[in-house]
Amino acid sequence: MRYTTRRLVLVLTAMSLLLALPAPAGAHPDDEHDHDDRAGEAGSYTVRESTRNLHALGHSAHPAQFFGVPAAQRQISSDIAFWGNYAIQGNYDGFRIVDISEPGDPRLVSHPRCNGDQGDIYVHDSIVVRAWNSPAPAGRHCMGEPVPVGFEGVHVFDISDPAAPRLLTAVEFSQTGAAQRGTADGCGSHTVTGVPDLANNRLVVYSNNSSGANRTVCNAMDVLEVPLSNPAGAAHIGRVPLTGGSLGSNNGCHDAGVILGDANLLACASGHAANVFSIGGSRGGSLENPVWLYNVEESDAAGNKVGIGGRWHSATFTWDGKVLVLGWEPGGGAAAECESTDPDIKKSKFFYDAATGRKLGQWVMPRGQDGQGENCTVHNFNLVPLRSGRYVAIGGHYQAGTWAVDFTNPANARTVAFSDPEPISPANLGGAWSSYWYNGFIHESEIQTGLNVFRLSDRVVSGELKLGHLNPQTQLFTIP
Repeated sequence: MRYTTRRLVLVLTAMSLLLALPAPAGAHPDDEHDHDDRAGEAGSYTVRESTRNLHALGHSAHPAQFFGVPAAQRQISSDIAFWGNYAIQGNYDGFRIVDISEPGDPRLVSHPRCNGDQGDIYVHDSIVVRAWNSPAPAGRHCMGEPVPVGFEGVHVFDISDPAAPRLLTAVEFSQTGAAQRGTADGCGSHTVTGVPDLANNRLVVYSNNSSGANRTVCNAMDVLEVPLSNPAGAAHIGRVPLTGGSLGSNNGCHDAGVILGDANLLACASGHAANVFSIGGSRGGSLENPVWLYNVEESDAAGNKVGIGGRWHSATFTWDGKVLVLGWEPGGGAAAECESTDPDIKKSKFFYDAATGRKLGQWVMPRGQDGQGENCTVHNFNLVPLRSGRYVAIGGHYQAGTWAVDFTNPANARTVAFSDPEPISPANLGGAWSSYWYNGFIHESEIQTGLNVFRLSDRVVSGELKLGHLNPQTQLFTIP
């Protein structure tokens, strides 16, 4: 098969719609290109080269910049979670609640402000937990409330009225917060992954730390409990230590993926050695006290274990719980990576047997990102929930854009579709922070422009399950 590509011009109209160009269903690209360039049009704000089976539908605009903007004023878009017809889009200043009931016309409902960077989020019903990534300097605020100098941790919000969210509480994981608890940690909160524990009327949230200047004590995940009957009573309840692997060191957990159902696994994308735990079932453990199972490390072309030049970034599982999927982050996400001359580890998804950690295969991005210092990495991704048993991953790769990959055979993964934007000029941090499948559509959190919605017309995604909600890092069931 050959790529069937086209130059896709995204046009901002009065209704914030993106131009959707027609494309035949069932196009199955691999690593060749059949270009169909189209002229730009007045009013366009970006140009993408896209396969014909990926259609731009809608756009919720949120223009922002990373470089050249004071840290306290950054408002770039980050991760996404979904509840019903709402996308909760993380932001360096709080989060945005976007109504996605009409994919061609997503509409902003509210934007509660909380100016602590990254703003990774977890949502359950009316509760949003938002990570605060690094020590707060003087003058920061969250929903109008002063944030103590040095604060790191999470804030908990009530979004029962999406148009008027309320701040409920903050839980501090900084050095100050550690001293208050009488513990020796204090590593901040870079990302959060939550699990509902309805039998105990609570949420269990894993806070993945900010790496704390690579201090040994930060090689752990903090565990937070949010009582469903009193979310303002959220509290720190424990820590999950990480194992360093064959190189004997690590630098904390960047992000974590959980799958329940018949699998009961927790995977922490930690430094050079991902950690996989059992959180119930025959292998033991619980949500509060996971049992460590194994590490996953990767080797370079010479067969050497890789401990420099990047770290594990994201982790998830196939919906049957049989395959672990990991992505590697080189250059901290801001460097020009995924270039044609880069080694494969810098532009790959990796697939492992979830029971043992044995490597099954990897997918290497076939398009080099070679223009004007494009920041790129295999960043945030999820799996389409399919009854067919196929494994199809949707991922956002910064300036490489959004990609769909079929790895039903992990040893022979193939590209299904992509939408790759032109390099940002002048060079800046931008592109697809996260791209996730949710109820028939791909939702892309674009760092500099807001939320984009795409439709993928390809038979590989037929027979999907509809979900009432989705935190992409949390799979609440397995599909046999």
